[in-house]
Amino acid sequence: MKFFPAVTPPTDLTTPAWWFVFRQDKLLVCQIDTNINIPIWADFAQAGLTPIRQHYLGSFNENPCYTVEVAASTAAPSGMRFQSLRALLPELSDELFALSGRALQIINWDKNHQFCGRCSATMKQSEHERAKRCPVCGLVNYPRIAPAIIVLITRGQQLLLSRARHFKPGMYSVQAGFVEVGETLEETVRREIREEVGIEIKNLRYFGSQPWPFPNSLMIAFLAEYASGELNVNDDELEEAGWYNADNLPPLPLPQSIARRMIESFLATLLRKT
Repeated sequence: MKFFPAVTPPTDLTTPAWWFVFRQDKLLVCQIDTNINIPIWADFAQAGLTPIRQHYLGSFNENPCYTVEVAASTAAPSGMRFQSLRALLPELSDELFALSGRALQIINWDKNHQFCGRCSATMKQSEHERAKRCPVCGLVNYPRIAPAIIVLITRGQQLLLSRARHFKPGMYSVQAGFVEVGETLEETVRREIREEVGIEIKNLRYFGSQPWPFPNSLMIAFLAEYASGELNVNDDELEEAGWYNADNLPPLPLPQSIARRMIESFLATLLRKT
C-alpha cells in the first residue's frame, strides 16, 4: 500500500476517492460486518454533506485522498458514524490511521491560520505547496509539527515505566516529552529523564519515529540504558514510575503505538537470550 502526498488535485475526477471527513475532531467512518473503514466516493456530493473546507492529500493505492471539515451540527449519513480518532487507533490499519492523522492536522492548520499573525490580513492558500502566504506582508505558514522524544530505558532485564496523569486508568508507558527551542534530540532525552525521574542514562540510540496527531506531534523514539541515580519522581509530571520485569508488567499502550513497539522489541530480545 503506497501513499504519495500532493497538493494539486487530479483533473480526472472519475476515480473513486478516500474521503476523510471531520466533524470537529471526530472522523466519519463506515462499518461493514466487523470492519471499520474510511468512506470511498467518486464525488463528495454522494455524502449529502456540506463541506466547510476541503484539501487534497495525495493518492493512496492509486485512489485520490481528500480531507474535509463539516459543521459541528452535521449528522452522519445512514450506516456511518463520527468517532474520535484516538478511539479508532486499534480499529484502522496503520496506513489509514496515519492518513487520518495527517488529514486532521491539515484541517486544523487551515482552520487556525485564516488570518496573518503579523498583520491580520486574510491568508491565501499556496497552489504549489502545503502553505499559506499573507498577500500583504508575505508571512508564510506551514502546517505545524511539534517534535517529541520518547525513550525506553532499560536496566539489565528491567525496563522503566511510568504513569502520567492524563493516561487512561491503570496504563503505564515509557518516558516522553517535547523538544524545546535550541535543543538537540539527545539533549531533550537527557533533560526529560532528569526532570521526570532524576536518573542519568547511557548508550542512547535511535529506534524509529511515528507521526502522532494528538496534537501535531512527531514522536522520535530512542532506546537507552540506565547509568546512575535513584528514581525521584517529579509529581508535577508523573503519578508514578518504577522498574518492571517482563513477568510483572502493568497495562501497556496500544500495540499500534511506537511506545508499545519499543517495549515488545525489548521483550523479544530478552526472550531470544533465554
